[in-house]
Order: sequence, then C-alpha cells, then structure tokens
Amino acid sequence: MSEAEGKKPAESAAQPNRRVVLALGAAAASTVVTIRPALAQTAGSVLTCEIPVPAPEAAGNYIAADGSLVAPGTAGSFPPAPRNLTGEEVKVMLRGGPSPAGIDSESAQAYANYIRRLQAGMSGFTCYASLQMPR
Repeated sequence: MSEAEGKKPAESAAQPNRRVVLALGAAAASTVVTIRPALAQTAGSVLTCEIPVPAPEAAGNYIAADGSLVAPGTAGSFPPAPRNLTGEEVKVMLRGGPSPAGIDSESAQAYANYIRRLQAGMSGFTCYASLQMPR
C-alpha cells in the first residue's frame, strides 16, 4: 500500500494541493494591486478634507480657549476661523506645529481644542477621525 492510499479521506482533504495554493496566491496578489491605489487616494483626500470652525449650525459663536462654544464677546474667546481648515493644516496644528496662514497661535490652539471635541454627527468629524487613523 502506498502512502497516499493509506491516508484517511479527511487527512488528504485538509491539506491544500498545489493548484489551490497557487489560486489563493493569485487572488491575494490581485487584492493588493486593487487596494493600494485606493489607500493612496484615501491618504490624499484626508489631507484635503475640510473642518469648519465652528460648524455651520453653530455659526456666530466664538471659540473659548478650551475649545467650547461661547457667545460673541465673551472674555478670552476667539472669533470663528476665517475659513475652513484643511486636514493637512489640522494635522500640523494638532501636533503643535505652526499656525495656518492668517491665524494667530492663540486662536489656532483654541481651534485645535474645538476640533478635539468634535463628535460623530458634527461637521468636520469624519475628517478629524480620518486624521486619527494610523497609516
């Protein structure tokens, strides 16, 4: 009796043959080729996404140093950002880098604190959450 004939049917079925291994390898390679461009595009779009400070539904409010929304004219508060901040600008701000053009460092810190307080459903949250994802 040869070695292959002596095996039980369950044992031979559990070990993939060469054809199955090659097919799995080909499928894995095509998956990598398909996903890589999508990941590169996602990384690029994360840096160009925008975060309004404050969100449109809170327009007219000022930003306190701790990032909370306050009434205009509140002592120690900052006016809304003059424009939406890009993902790239926010990423730099959150790491303590230089302030975006046209925004002083104290306002930038308040805006960064506001952005850290964003929650699901708020304008800019998806962009902020994307910036937190490891690459």
